[in-house]
Amino acid sequence: MDARFTAEQEEIRRTVREVLLKRCGPEEVRAALRTDEGYDGGLWTTFADQLGLPGLALPEAYGGIGCSATELALAGEELGRALAPSPFLATCVVVAPLLLALGTQEQRADLLPRLAGGRATAALAVPGPRLGAVLGLTGDNHGDWAGGGRAGGVQARRADGGWRLYGQVDQVLDGHSAELLLVAAHTGGYARSRTLLFTVRAPADGLTRVRQTALDETRPRARLEMRDVAAELLGPGEETDDVLQALAAAGDTVATVLAAEAVGVAGRALERTVAHVRQREQFGRPIGSFQAVKHRLADVYVRVQAARSAVYYAAWATAHGAHTDPPEERVGGLVLAQALEALRVAAAEGIQLHGGIGFTWEHDAHLSFKRAAGDELLFGPVHRLRSQAADAARLLEDGEVAV
Repeated sequence: MDARFTAEQEEIRRTVREVLLKRCGPEEVRAALRTDEGYDGGLWTTFADQLGLPGLALPEAYGGIGCSATELALAGEELGRALAPSPFLATCVVVAPLLLALGTQEQRADLLPRLAGGRATAALAVPGPRLGAVLGLTGDNHGDWAGGGRAGGVQARRADGGWRLYGQVDQVLDGHSAELLLVAAHTGGYARSRTLLFTVRAPADGLTRVRQTALDETRPRARLEMRDVAAELLGPGEETDDVLQALAAAGDTVATVLAAEAVGVAGRALERTVAHVRQREQFGRPIGSFQAVKHRLADVYVRVQAARSAVYYAAWATAHGAHTDPPEERVGGLVLAQALEALRVAAAEGIQLHGGIGFTWEHDAHLSFKRAAGDELLFGPVHRLRSQAADAARLLEDGEVAV
């Protein structure tokens, strides 16, 4: 294993950071949050036109660059450092791989170039706050989220040679602004219940989207209400197993990139805190000179660096296919748990050492803390990520550690 990044990978990191330094400072972030989309559309266009960021991991045949999860993770780390609100996670990391894995040739040729070129964004709508379970990160994604014949979520039925959707989905990441919705819906009734994915072009007749108040405003979410909405089945067949396998396969990459974002946020929070304790004085000296403060920040530094190292390994393993055979070697969920925990500690220590100003709207420390809490609510919690990783590795059998 060569742990060094290539010159091209370092260039991706450097270029993304330079653009963000120029276009995504604290004031720009807050201005973007007040827009209807919840992100800076001009910045996203810049990323698409100058860097090809939306198509970073898509094949060149569909207008992408053909990179791997490693490049996605490096870009995600830089976006995390700036706390940049963008459709990167929902569009490029979650939906695009599912379209590539499940879509027909016609669907891929129609949809993927639009996403790769930044001309459209996408969102995945699944019932309930269960995105982590759906992606196989916090539980078996063959579980009850798939419906099991029960009411709730979204129902799909055939009509006039097509499909129509009915139901409601809450907590859809970027669901209020995405032009393409990928909706998980139940079909077949009670006897033959299965969950399939459908594409919906927004806006659409019968579709209502309401942006919700979120703890972390840099990750906007929406409630979707569907009443007789026209949809197209994703893929050529109606096999639930294909959908579940594609979701689980995408989950490892999603977890790795999300962990990279968390490491970026944590690293920047630590830098900000170190700069503050060098200036803030008590008893006539900077508080950073107190041994207790040094110890606390040293502990945060070790956590962040350990999480960063784990993220880079997970990106390498995902890019080289080490997570697919055997399936127990998937490491994304475990790395995500470590990164979210490091972010939570870095953000909490930052607020403590900043004092009361850390929770004011004018300061970035509270944004880091809300990102930590918001990501854990959406994709965690940490103990479930670790529990699922242990189950997948068969670490505990009959209550004992497996030999």
